[in-house]
Formats: sequence, C-alpha cells, structure tokens
Amino acid sequence: MKGIKTLYRTISNESPCYIISEIGSNHNGSFDLACELIEKAAGAGVDAVKFQTFKAKNHYSKNTPKMGMYKEDIYSLIEKLEIDRSWHARLSEICKRQQVDFLDSPCDSEAIQIAVGVDMPIIKVASFDMVDVRLIDEISKTGKAVMFSAGMCKLSEIENAVNICRGNGNDNLIVLQCTSVYPAPPHLSNLNAMDTIRKAFNVITGYSDHTMGDHIACAAVALGAKVIEKHYTLSRKMEGPDHAFAIEPHELADMVRKIRDIESGLGDGMKNGPRDEEMEFYKNARRSILSARSISKGEIIQDQDIVIKRPGYGIQPSMINMIIGRAATRDIEADNPITWDMI
Repeated sequence: MKGIKTLYRTISNESPCYIISEIGSNHNGSFDLACELIEKAAGAGVDAVKFQTFKAKNHYSKNTPKMGMYKEDIYSLIEKLEIDRSWHARLSEICKRQQVDFLDSPCDSEAIQIAVGVDMPIIKVASFDMVDVRLIDEISKTGKAVMFSAGMCKLSEIENAVNICRGNGNDNLIVLQCTSVYPAPPHLSNLNAMDTIRKAFNVITGYSDHTMGDHIACAAVALGAKVIEKHYTLSRKMEGPDHAFAIEPHELADMVRKIRDIESGLGDGMKNGPRDEEMEFYKNARRSILSARSISKGEIIQDQDIVIKRPGYGIQPSMINMIIGRAATRDIEADNPITWDMI
C-alpha cells in the first residue's frame, strides 16, 4: 500500500493522520464566509479543507419525495446550497497561501474538470454517489487520488468502486468508514469496519464523522484511521442543513490537538525499559532489596534479614535467591539498599 502525496502532506499508514475540515455547503452562498472558513480551519491546524460542487438539476429529480428531516423539498434545498463555480480558482489560491490542500466532492463532469483545473490532489466521492459508476469512472481517469465515503455501502459496492479505479490504472485510493445520518449516533459508527475495509481492499482507510463532538473521531485515530473528515462551521446557530452537527473553530482546533496527542501517545510499541523522563522514579520509587535489620560484616544473610521495598537503588528483587546465603562483606545498616559490593 503506497502513500499518496498531496500538495503539502503525505497520506500513508506511516504518516500522521490527514485531517480534513469538511466545509461542504456551509459557505451559505457567501464567498467571504468561504474564505473565513478556510482561514480559521488552517489556523486550527487541519491538513485540508473540502467543499461540495453540485447542481440541483444534475443531482436530484424534482419529483424526489420530501424528506422528513428537511422543512422544504430536497430539490429546492439543494438548489440553494449550490456553490458558485467561479470561486474555485480563488479559493484554491487562498488554500495555497494557508498551505492547506483544497479538496472537493464534484458531482458532475464540469465539476470534475474544475477540480482538475485547480490541481486538487484528491477528488472525493460522496457516500450517496458510491453507486454512480460513470462518475467514479470519470474521476478515476483524471489520475488524481480518489477518496470514497462508504456510508450505506455494502462491501460489494465498495469493491465495485475500487475495481473501477484500479481498472483505470488508478490505485491511489482512500476509503472512509461513514454513517449517513446527520447527526449520526455513536452506536452506528462501526469504527471496526475500517479494519475490514483495509484488509479486504488493501487501501488507506479513515473515518468521515457525522457524530456530535469529537470523541468518535479521536477513537477512530486510535484504531488506525489515517484520514479524518469532520464537518465544520463558524457557528452551529447558522442556517443550513449541515451547521447544526458541525464543530466550530475552537472545537476543530481542540480536535486536531487531541488527534496529535493520540498519535504521539500510540508510540512505537517497543518495551525497552525506562524512558529518560522516568529515571528519577525508576531510581527512587521502584522496589529493590533492602536490609530488614542491621547486618554485620561476615554474617550470612537469611531470608528474614532482607525486605523488598522502595527505593530502587538496591539489587533487583528477581535476584533475591542469589543474595540469601551469602556473607556480608561489610556492615550494612538497617533499612538500607543492598548492592552487589556489600555481599
């Protein structure tokens, strides 16, 4: 499984988790708001920001039934959430100044070509589009890395999408476990599916998080997620379908810090004894063999003459049977660590 190079980062199983701030449609049709979202996300320490590019007429039938979670019909809602496609070049430059990757989920051919035109390093396929074989075929032929959100997917549907990409010679693939509920309850997260997907398809895996808070995203990192995508807004009080479950700038910064702490805390897995920072406690708070009473020079040391307690300046307790029966080479005061030069 090879790493994927972006403009500013590398995504691999050996690299730090790649953190994507999902702006999506939370720009609310305002270019200035989109710019502010990018700048504050960059300030929070993310690796990338992501938008969504769609047109209602190419995205939904006008005859789509009304969905219970929305106040208006889905076609009218999606029409209001469309991004102005003339923004992309300028948003890309702002991202470059902030040194974060500019990503998108393009939902039609024109949007794909815009993504290629501004040199996006990764093109995302949304969960709802995982069954659109033509869209996936076209995206994979761009030569850009392809990232899938696998919400609602069977393993066979992921396999089909992966095979389309590999059939086009594109093996730069990332698959994100996802639950397509907004917000998603934690018990539906199924973070262990990341490992299932990784083993099944030999791809980089991660988690696209729709839960409230950041604890499930952080848990995903501890379980091996190499990409985290999290919806983000300036305020959950703003109007729009994706603001209410998104995290705000200070929460985004806190999540990034937690993820980096978790990665640091995972360590290398080796157990080679005390760290330099542990040495003071190693010497002063670990147990060793001490004299239980005063022992005179030449006296044969018996079991009742010694005790195991702190500090750790004496002989290690595992050597206790090598001490019993030996003679003291000098007087040993009571409650004193016994060292090899004393016996």
